[in-house]
Amino acid sequence: MAGANLIYGLGMIEMGMTLDYGQLVMDNEFARMIRHTIRGIPVNDKTLSVDVIKEIGHFGDFLSHESTYHHMRDLSQTKLIDRRLRDAWENDGKADIYQKSLEEARYILKNHKPTPLPKDVSDTIRSIVMEAEEEHDLSAIT
Repeated sequence: MAGANLIYGLGMIEMGMTLDYGQLVMDNEFARMIRHTIRGIPVNDKTLSVDVIKEIGHFGDFLSHESTYHHMRDLSQTKLIDRRLRDAWENDGKADIYQKSLEEARYILKNHKPTPLPKDVSDTIRSIVMEAEEEHDLSAIT
């Protein structure tokens, strides 16, 4: 796959022998951030806020400008990484990223309802498994 942006090993611990759901959710957040960065950051008059710079001037207050508020999350949106001030984090229980990831994994496992495979696809997969079981004499195990 030339040019594919593959990230391997999400959720794996113990040299890939174990899968940890909390680690999987955490790694997924990192992978999403990496893929966003790999796509590149557009640099143009709009993203550089050239009009805002002209409007405010070199020493003006950019932080309180409406443009900053509307675009402050364009490049970095995280669900698990806590970027608040330490006091706010401590007052909220000091949950670290792994704790939050494990909580999110449990939520997903409890609430996610996957779309069922179409019957023909499910039947094809079942037949492949049955053929492999017969070929390797595994029918007694299942």
